[in-house]
Amino acid sequence: MSEAPALRQVDPAASLLLTDLYELNMYAAYLAEGMTATAVFDFFVRKLPPCRGFLLAAGLEQVVEFLEEARFSAAELDWLRGTGRFSDQVIEALAGFRFEGDLDAMPEGTVFFADEPILRVTAPLPQAQLLESRLINLLHFQTLIASKAARMVLTAPEKILLDFGLRRAHGAEAGLLAARAAYLAGFSGSATVLAEARFGVPAVGTMAHSFVQAHESEREAFLAFARARPAQVVLLLDTYDVEAAVRTAIEIAPVLAGEGINLRGVRLDSGDLAAQARLVRGLLDAAGLKEVRIFASGGLDETSLAALAPAPIDGFGIGTSLTTSTDWAALDCAYKLTEYAGTPKRKRSTGKATWPGRKQVFRRYDGNGRMAGDVLTILGDPQDGEPLLVPVLRSGQRVGTLPGLAEARARATEQLARLPEPLRRLEAGWRYPVAVAPALAALAEEADRAVAPR
Repeated sequence: MSEAPALRQVDPAASLLLTDLYELNMYAAYLAEGMTATAVFDFFVRKLPPCRGFLLAAGLEQVVEFLEEARFSAAELDWLRGTGRFSDQVIEALAGFRFEGDLDAMPEGTVFFADEPILRVTAPLPQAQLLESRLINLLHFQTLIASKAARMVLTAPEKILLDFGLRRAHGAEAGLLAARAAYLAGFSGSATVLAEARFGVPAVGTMAHSFVQAHESEREAFLAFARARPAQVVLLLDTYDVEAAVRTAIEIAPVLAGEGINLRGVRLDSGDLAAQARLVRGLLDAAGLKEVRIFASGGLDETSLAALAPAPIDGFGIGTSLTTSTDWAALDCAYKLTEYAGTPKRKRSTGKATWPGRKQVFRRYDGNGRMAGDVLTILGDPQDGEPLLVPVLRSGQRVGTLPGLAEARARATEQLARLPEPLRRLEAGWRYPVAVAPALAALAEEADRAVAPR
């Protein structure tokens, strides 16, 4: 069926049509069978990638906003009706769709591990089912990027880290939400301007090589740029020759100072960044410009950050490796039914088995305040430690105030500081202990017996 012109004005990020067809198919089938009792679904990651010792929860704010606004527009309903796939009864039910269920989740910025639910939806079965694809989409991406960014923050704790990844991101929403996720994990800012307008992520930026190339000389380019943008002057040095460029920057620094403009920094974007940084630092210091910072960018990730740590570089711009998580581009995550009409449900597929029922995760800490181990259990089974899943929505309404990005960022900082030392060092192969409580194991056996072949 061809595109409906009226749908061109629909925001894809807010549309309930941004889903898999099988969600709508199941919605219709549940209605036909009268299966509208309460269901429970968990979002979790089945297993950690070999290159990830922990993950950082992100995306809850966008999930809540989506649930609060989730409804079908008249244009969307007309289009669905026109496909002929669904009955008038289903279209009428979709017209009244509102999320009226409960949501429990780990707060954004919480460290978590495999098989631990970071979000639980409790709602009528058709309603909870229809939300699956978009909830996975929102939680997976920001969690993936925040977890990648956290590794860089741990690798370069004393450095300024900036998101430069919009141009290589997989689409507009990905670029915007990557900036948010990186800031949550501890980055200092982003080159993406809309991230500041939407989320308050500080926007940062210098110049491109094209600006230098467009002028007759680097001196002319540097002076023009500084006079046009006098507040935060950072000059790009590697368009032609780094040493010549930094000498030009040193030469014009007193000219600019006489005009009340301070040279704040210089940026390197190619070549042997460590060697160039040492050269630039030496020349700047000899000229009395010790306060001028050196920034570097160009194909960096946590491995190169570790290698560049001894170099006199104050900050890094991280692009492609951040916004596409190049070393591991997707998490094995899922949104699965764990209870229906009061009965525990459990998937037993090979390699994809799930834990049934409504669950809670408890976290213990050692005497130094470091994470010591988690326990996954059923709701109501008391355990030592801090319960990680907290109420977010009840009957579709917020419980208190949802923590904002600044609070999530502060939580992420606190959580990363409390990681066991092997995880802080990104030690490969080290696994954090997560135990399954006897009560949960017993519930799994009960669920298995209920669906035994007969």
